[in-house]
Amino acid sequence: MTPARTPTRRRFFPLAAGAAALPLAARLARADTWPSRPVHIVSGFPPGGPADILGRLIGQWLSERLGQAFVVENRPGAGSNTATELIARGAADGYTLLVMTSANTINATLYDKLNYNFIRDMAPVAGFIRVPQVLEVHPSVPVNSVPEFIAYAKANPGKLSMGSAGIGTVQHVGGELFNSLAGTKIVHVPYRGQAPALLDLMAGQIQVMFDSAPASLQQIKAGKVKALAVTTTTRFAGLPDLPVVTDVLPGYESSAIYGLVAPKATPPDVVATLNREVNAALADPKINARLTGDLGGTVMSLSPAEFAKLIADETEKWGKVIKATGMKAE
Repeated sequence: MTPARTPTRRRFFPLAAGAAALPLAARLARADTWPSRPVHIVSGFPPGGPADILGRLIGQWLSERLGQAFVVENRPGAGSNTATELIARGAADGYTLLVMTSANTINATLYDKLNYNFIRDMAPVAGFIRVPQVLEVHPSVPVNSVPEFIAYAKANPGKLSMGSAGIGTVQHVGGELFNSLAGTKIVHVPYRGQAPALLDLMAGQIQVMFDSAPASLQQIKAGKVKALAVTTTTRFAGLPDLPVVTDVLPGYESSAIYGLVAPKATPPDVVATLNREVNAALADPKINARLTGDLGGTVMSLSPAEFAKLIADETEKWGKVIKATGMKAE
């Protein structure tokens, strides 16, 4: 019988190299065949809100383009932290995604202890839209411009009340950023949602609100509230004659941003595919009309790296505001 030969050094290295390549090949195969089953898009807010609508709108597009169901799940709770933690701890295989909102950039500082770090644990995939706010006042407030409003607020420190959808919401931090840059002392009054705050603004119970532009558009046009300026750096198509706050307060910007993120180690090819398809959706005339018309947003066609920078910049901006005011989660 011929004795078994020990593999030569020359034979061993090709075998070892082939074995080392197997995990990479497996990963590439998974990326190439993705998605092979339904993908879950999680929203941290109840059905019917912007995050839910965006998830379903983009999810339907992705389903049609990629040949698999993209199912939206609503997991509200703890200011969207419940859903975010679920995704942060989920499998990084491209089958669990999160509708990212401004709450994620705010909560990073607003909450003392979170079981995740959004920037560390998430992979930015694609931006959806940026939704402006409007600085608006009750018609009884005797001002018609931002400079007049700042002068009036300074002449009446602590006498103006500013409503918001709650502590740590975009309306709240946007108002506090205004206070900081303008040197005003407008008192914050938190509500459980922006609808009751807007009702009290129209009734004169509060005098000021930094409200979502689409939410208050009808009331502005009906003269029930007085709009002074838009909080984004560019004008709002729904109110084209309205100036922007930054014309008076350089550096001021406040808006709600929405996008798509995945667990950090999600395969790059999956992230690239999602980014390409989401940006294709944003360019589609019908979807673009829904985003800019119904939701009042400005589309953000960004690369994953550009979206990551936006998230980092927003987190830093709101972190400074929250720390300066001592703001704490409810």
